[in-house]
Amino acid sequence: MMIAFAGLGQQPPIPPIPPIPPIPQLPPEIVIGSAGPPVGAIVAIVALLVVGVCLLPLVRAFARRLERGTMRPDEGMLAELEQLRTRVAELEQVQHRMAELEERVDFSERLLTQRVPEALKRGDER
Repeated sequence: MMIAFAGLGQQPPIPPIPPIPPIPQLPPEIVIGSAGPPVGAIVAIVALLVVGVCLLPLVRAFARRLERGTMRPDEGMLAELEQLRTRVAELEQVQHRMAELEERVDFSERLLTQRVPEALKRGDER
């Protein structure tokens, strides 16, 4: 439709603006200042102050902990950590030795299974 109007050099017609709807009147109880002091606002402010006062020490402690960075371990913890590292190193060595022993047992089993049929054929009794 716009193409047809553009070809003639005319603009499409603009629709009329609808009328503004009437604004409803507020009940007199809701109008600010007519019902006395705003009790809800006072309660909300007092509640925020109480929560702020209660949470302020927690927020400060959290901020101090963040400023310090990571916790510094005490002497007992460092000694125990070193002891555990030593034990892990020993266990790694034992694990290597266990792997070697497993290989030896496997080799011995293979040798025994090869020799048993030969001994049975010859009739050797031991």
